[in-house]
Amino acid sequence: MKVLVSVFNNLYTDQRVEKVCRTLSENGFSIELLGNNWGGLPEMTRSYPFSRIILKSTVLRYAYIEFQWKLYKKLLKRADNETILLANDLDTLLPNYLVSRKLNIPLVYDSHEIFTEMPSVNGRFTQKIWRSLESFIVPKLNFMMTASESYADWFRKTYEIERPVVVQNFPLKTANPQRYSNINSKKIILYQGVINPSRGLDKMIPAMQEIENAEFWIAGDGPKKAELEVLTKVLGLNDKVKFLGKLLPEKLREITHKADVGLSIEENNGLSYYFSMPNKVSDYIQARVPVVVSDFPEMRKVIDNFGAGEKIHNHTELAEKVKIVLENGKQFYEDSLNIAAAHHCWEQEEPKIIQLFRAIRSQNS
Repeated sequence: MKVLVSVFNNLYTDQRVEKVCRTLSENGFSIELLGNNWGGLPEMTRSYPFSRIILKSTVLRYAYIEFQWKLYKKLLKRADNETILLANDLDTLLPNYLVSRKLNIPLVYDSHEIFTEMPSVNGRFTQKIWRSLESFIVPKLNFMMTASESYADWFRKTYEIERPVVVQNFPLKTANPQRYSNINSKKIILYQGVINPSRGLDKMIPAMQEIENAEFWIAGDGPKKAELEVLTKVLGLNDKVKFLGKLLPEKLREITHKADVGLSIEENNGLSYYFSMPNKVSDYIQARVPVVVSDFPEMRKVIDNFGAGEKIHNHTELAEKVKIVLENGKQFYEDSLNIAAAHHCWEQEEPKIIQLFRAIRSQNS
């Protein structure tokens, strides 16, 4: 069967969608991936067909509306009775649902987060709109995946549905890339990801005043970047805080290997963050880089179950916990990280996808 996969981004850096598409393609499904030009049109190659819907809107809320209509028309044109629709996140769900009902074909909803509980929509009028859409469609779905155990529990309880299949967004398993050299050089503290509100970065930058012989590298871009650059300058920390910008995946992996500690220090300003297992945590683990994470339900497991670093109960502990990891050194955590890496890998997750889509194919063949 053909799987029409849709997502609201330009496809280039969405590693979860790429891994899902590749897994299905390698297991007998014909994949077509649909995205858009929000964020540009970088050149890319994939082993399956893809296209990007051109949006004329330059304001996000209008781009969402434009995308809904254009995606609906595209799906309706491309789908037939041998098609499975795969909608990634709430911003693609409505057109997929309408086409699924119109053509009577199966739809899988993959919720990468709890979209309606993200800090960017909390307390805003748009939150009510997204909640209305979610509460209207989700209880009617037959097939759903999500990215953490806590997300699955939330959806099951909130909408009284069968618990979604949990497919965590882990990277492919790799051998330990560390060489444990440059022991006397400056230590590297790394944050990778979007520079959004509630990521804890405005707390980590001042904490660098208490951490000697180290640099804080921020790999990513986003709406809070300019504000954080000003904060860095005001505090006189330009020699200790480096903004690397948005990096290509291969360059980001190279940077991650160099780090001595990786940060995922989100603030509890929405259930989507609180229940998340961020991609960057498992990326650090596969690079065998110990972590400092917020004491949230999913992230704390890498500390409690594997001893892969330290957790913070509040952001006043940042300097203390980071210094503990730096003083211990990466090699101190090697065995713990090797065990964690064997669990936090895509090879553990993809059988769940294959089982789900094969079951759907059997039901609809």
